[in-house]
Amino acid sequence: MYAERLLKNKSDAEDIIQEVFLKLWLMRDELGKYDSVEALSVTMTRHLCLNRLKVNPFEREDLNGIVLIDENLSPDEQLEQKDSVVHVMRIIDRLPGLQQAVLRMKHIEGLEVDEIAALTGTAPEAIRMNLSRARKKVKDFFLGRTNK
Repeated sequence: MYAERLLKNKSDAEDIIQEVFLKLWLMRDELGKYDSVEALSVTMTRHLCLNRLKVNPFEREDLNGIVLIDENLSPDEQLEQKDSVVHVMRIIDRLPGLQQAVLRMKHIEGLEVDEIAALTGTAPEAIRMNLSRARKKVKDFFLGRTNK
């Protein structure tokens, strides 16, 4: 179960799943607006899990076990690295919906292209194309090549 993998706690994961089902039920009249209810539910699950964990990417490891801030750096370098992470996360938040979702699923949640395609109801080629475009936009925004 995805929530259990994120939370590493079966009871908390069950609570999250119940909350997702409740939210989906409450918005049942609007579900037709979404290309994939499954992708929506995965995104909702992820957000609720992260809220439950109160993830602070600057003080702990991310969900894939990668330390985001290198403790071997000087305090100035750590601050600079922290600012870069914050900047990248803000850039990702500005991406179009599908690009944002596939980028997060691939690089934050660690899903494979075929898994993302199944969740979003999109062809793997479209996922690869959206990943490529999203990465390019993040790079361009980060390097200040665009103001959009």
